[in-house]
Amino acid sequence: MRSLIITGALALASAPSVAEPLQPALAAPTHAGFPLQVSPLSGGEGTVEQADTNAYSLPQANLSMTRRLDFSVGNSFFRNPWVEAPASTDARDGLGPLFNTNSCQGCHIKDGRGHPPAAGEFPVSLFLRLAVPADPEQDAEVLRQHGFKPAPVYGSQLQTAALPAAKPEADLVTDWQPVQETLADGTVIELRKPVYRIENPNYGPLPDDLLVSPRVAPQMIGMGLLEAIPLVDLKALADPNDTDNDGISGKLNQVWDLATRQTLPGRFGWKAAEPDVHQQSMGAFAGDMGLTSSIKPATDCTPEQQCGRFTHGGEPEVSDKVAHFVTFYARSLAVPARRDPDSESVRKGARLFNEIRCASCHTPKHQTGEVADRPDLSNQTIWPYTDLLLHDMGPALADGRDEFLASGNEWRTPPLWGIGLAQVVNPQAGFLHDGRARTLEEAILWHGGEARPAADRFRQMPAPDRTALLDFLNSL
Repeated sequence: MRSLIITGALALASAPSVAEPLQPALAAPTHAGFPLQVSPLSGGEGTVEQADTNAYSLPQANLSMTRRLDFSVGNSFFRNPWVEAPASTDARDGLGPLFNTNSCQGCHIKDGRGHPPAAGEFPVSLFLRLAVPADPEQDAEVLRQHGFKPAPVYGSQLQTAALPAAKPEADLVTDWQPVQETLADGTVIELRKPVYRIENPNYGPLPDDLLVSPRVAPQMIGMGLLEAIPLVDLKALADPNDTDNDGISGKLNQVWDLATRQTLPGRFGWKAAEPDVHQQSMGAFAGDMGLTSSIKPATDCTPEQQCGRFTHGGEPEVSDKVAHFVTFYARSLAVPARRDPDSESVRKGARLFNEIRCASCHTPKHQTGEVADRPDLSNQTIWPYTDLLLHDMGPALADGRDEFLASGNEWRTPPLWGIGLAQVVNPQAGFLHDGRARTLEEAILWHGGEARPAADRFRQMPAPDRTALLDFLNSL
């Protein structure tokens, strides 16, 4: 049996001491039928008062001292690189042989968002999901468990890195096309549209009918709180047939749960294809780093790639103990407090956010339920600005690749809490699922489908109103 060896100090990586919990939340007023956040406590009692490069890297403020040790251990496995097996650091060996990065932190930069590669840059925090069209009857079991049909030979994800004795699957090249938007007052905004090219495939020709979906690493904060939102509340927000005729038809994805071997609602990932934080984390180990775990005993290597000839790092490579620590860490990253909530411009922007009905999908307020052994996550009033549902975002953002019930046009509403600090944590961070938007204004202008009316109202706003709305988003 392989031993668990923890090296180095069990302290937070480059993180300052945690501030005392902030003051309790106040009752929220409403505007245009949606609540207005007046408290800075976006993450409930676990909110931290941090607004610098470490803003996403602190534990829940109300986490007990004994559990902070677990957080620190999980942080070490999240932050430090995994290595090729065999290695003296046998708790962190088994990398690859095909992978995208060698650490969780490599994609989730300082626990924040990744970014698309600049010209000539290696694509570390953006990768391509792969698939080919499926036959609903012939491929029924594959669709039930994976939600899509992986590409022959190349699997479900393009791996652009490899161990020295292996070859990466291919090179990923991103080109950018300018797209101009003219707003109602004549302001011209230049957007950029990504075009992806897969070059130098090392395992034979790529399928002619290959479907690709770019994914940039999202921020990690508040995941345990999102997991604690009662399912009944999410079901109450869903309206797949738009029975109230408001143009919004959010739906829950239905995905395969590896632990229970049944179909359950999904709430994590850009397409809400993962049911919980643990499966999401172990999926990233398998797909991004080529590491096996109890619930993911196989990586994305296919038989044609002959990965079995390389030394593995144990069976599984991510032990259950390490998996527990990493999952605990991912569930425990705190949400930073809002800044400048009393600013006149921020208050005006909050009202405009509700008036143009951004809040129809970016649901401002939730209440978490009771979580066993996690009082820090239980019964918290939180402000994540998401419904965790799938929405049609229009053809401009579509990837054409279905995933369980998510169509090629549909994406999960991403949480907005902490978004104003995204480029403080990582100055290169991009917005939207592929990081194409360099600013929040660009992100709004890309919204289509169900969100098109709200985006059009933004286009019609005078400049001071647009500034106020952006000030509100940057305060979150």
